[in-house]
Amino acid sequence: MTQGFLAHGRAGLSLAVLAALCAVPGVAVAEPVRAEPLRAEPLRAVVEMFTSQGCAVCRSADPVVGELARRPGVLALTFPVTYWDYLGWRDTLAQRPFTERQHAYGSSRGARQVYTPQAVVNGGASVVGSDRAGLERVLGEAAMQGGLPVPVRGEERGGRIVVDVGGDAGGKGEVWLVPVLRSRAVTIEHGENKGRVATYVNVARGLQRLGTWTGQAARYEISRKAVEGAEADTWAIVVQGAPNGRPGRIWGAAKGPGL
Repeated sequence: MTQGFLAHGRAGLSLAVLAALCAVPGVAVAEPVRAEPLRAEPLRAVVEMFTSQGCAVCRSADPVVGELARRPGVLALTFPVTYWDYLGWRDTLAQRPFTERQHAYGSSRGARQVYTPQAVVNGGASVVGSDRAGLERVLGEAAMQGGLPVPVRGEERGGRIVVDVGGDAGGKGEVWLVPVLRSRAVTIEHGENKGRVATYVNVARGLQRLGTWTGQAARYEISRKAVEGAEADTWAIVVQGAPNGRPGRIWGAAKGPGL
C-alpha cells in the first residue's frame, strides 16, 4: 500500500511522560539558575521532519532535511516514527516518543490523524515534508511572525553541556536537550522500500527535559553522557511552550557542535 498521505489515528502523551520515556538513567539534571541576559543571536526556525523507513514517499523528503540543515539560521531535525512498522519493515531509528510527539502536535491543531512525511515549523504550522514550495512559504510566514525571539546558547564545558536561555516576559515552557546523530544511511531490506537506502541527516535520538523555563533568563546543565548514552554525536537545544501538556510554540533553539 503506497503511503505518504496515509494517516495514522490519534494517540498522545504529555510532555512529562515523554521526558520520562526518554530520560537517560543516571544523568542528573540541574535546576535552572538565573543567568545574565543573552546577546547571542537566536536561530530563526526549527523544522521537525516526521518520517519513516517504511513510508514509500518519505525518501523524497530526506534531501529536503539535508538542504535545510545547511541553511544558516535553521535547525532541521529528523524524527523517525513507528506507526508504519507493521508494513514489513521495522524502522531502525524510530522511537515511540517521536510518534507521540507528532500526535500531540496534531491534537493541538484539532487534527484527528497524522501523516508522513510531515514538517512542523517552530512548533506550529505544518506542511507535507517533500513540498519545498509549501515549506518555504511556511518558513517565510514564521519569519514574519517573529521567528524564534528568545536567544539560546549551548556549549560543552568539562564533560557537561551548559545552556543559557534568554528572557521574554511573555514566554514560558520547557527546555529540551535533543541528542542528534548527524548522518546515517540505512539499507531497507523489506517492505515497500525494499532495496532502497534512506539517507538521514540530523536524526533525533531522544528527548531529555532539562527543566522549566519561566520566561526569565536562566542556565541549565547536564552531563554530556546524555548524548553519548543515546548513541548520538552532537545535540540541539529547544525551548518550547507546553500548553495543556502538549508541545507548543518554540521560543528559541541552539545547535550543538557540528550542526
